[in-house]
Amino acid sequence: MTRPARPRRKKSAAPSPPAGPQVAAMIRVDQAGEYGAVRIYSGQLAVLGDTPAAEPLRHMLQQEEAHLAAFNAMVAERRVRPTVLQPLWHVAGYALGVATAALGPKAAMACTVAVEDVIDRHYREQQEKIAADQSLARSEKPLAERIAAFRAEELEHRDTALAAGAAEVPGYRLLSGAIRGATRLAIRLSTRL
Repeated sequence: MTRPARPRRKKSAAPSPPAGPQVAAMIRVDQAGEYGAVRIYSGQLAVLGDTPAAEPLRHMLQQEEAHLAAFNAMVAERRVRPTVLQPLWHVAGYALGVATAALGPKAAMACTVAVEDVIDRHYREQQEKIAADQSLARSEKPLAERIAAFRAEELEHRDTALAAGAAEVPGYRLLSGAIRGATRLAIRLSTRL
């Protein structure tokens, strides 16, 4: 008597290896940044949710939520410690969103331009670091591709905000300069902590 053949199990994808220190820092800071972006747009929509300015903000929020979900998955899969500053970014991101939206739709868009300018440079630098190291370029190709795709969407957000009159808000240079500085500080802190 022959035994019935056992159903073959599908091979599951091998789990991602733990991230080395350099890659862990990239994933940590990117997850924190996407979390902050979700909080900023959530705060802006709390103020502007019933206005015509809400539609592009909702679109940007949906993309940021997808970015955050991807980095949350990487944090878990690669066993990366999230930033200890997440509770601060929870409050600070939302407060920044509310404050800029309270100044009006163009100020909310000025916030987007300032943040996305810094994020564009940050993601570009990460892409360059990965490409410059042959070992990373091979092993972290999926991460590099993800960063490139998200960077393109962040630039789309910046361009949308500029088209919506972000640079026309009174005090644009001062407002955007302060937000750029705060964003750069958040990146430095989240990378390390």
